[in-house]
Amino acid sequence: MKKINIETWKRRDHFKFFSQFDEPFFGVVVNIDCTKAYADAKAASKSFFLHYLYRALKAANDIEAFRYRILDGEVVLHEQINVSTTINRPDGTFGFGYFDYNNDENVFIADAQKAIQEVQATEGLTPSQPGANEIHFSAIPWIDFTALSHARSFTFPDSAPKISFGKLTEKEGIKNMPVSIHIHHGLADGYHVGLFVAQFQELMNA
Repeated sequence: MKKINIETWKRRDHFKFFSQFDEPFFGVVVNIDCTKAYADAKAASKSFFLHYLYRALKAANDIEAFRYRILDGEVVLHEQINVSTTINRPDGTFGFGYFDYNNDENVFIADAQKAIQEVQATEGLTPSQPGANEIHFSAIPWIDFTALSHARSFTFPDSAPKISFGKLTEKEGIKNMPVSIHIHHGLADGYHVGLFVAQFQELMNA
């Protein structure tokens, strides 16, 4: 973890301006072409959720702006960003699951499967901490949404990006999935979200 000198940082003015806002996050919804990724996951008998989650996290780690966090009023840059994700339980509730990013997709999936089993076997919630090196992921596979908002406590010093995945739909042989991306405007702009979207789509096509 590297501490950023805000006074010499190129985003100094952006950070100071947007950090004054009650709601400093902005968000967009994009459609991701999942045609090839879905076929690849099914051909490998692999969870499509974990297939696209790995690629989304890999893309986020590739974009420096997605690794910035605010900790005790200071900006820090994490070397690696990990997963905080909602995990559905058989009783209709959900819990938060935590596991690390790994360059080896097979190791990542094994760790994810273990975390999923642990959450599904327990009750309650374990929220993440301010400034943690995580991205908040969630899946809403029942809804082909075109917009999305998040429950937020403005007194909680939150700076983690929030990425949500919607329902996979198919039209004329093309499978698309809506993806919502919310990020702190003091740490990133639309340009950085655009970099993430392009990188995520490239990884889904690879």
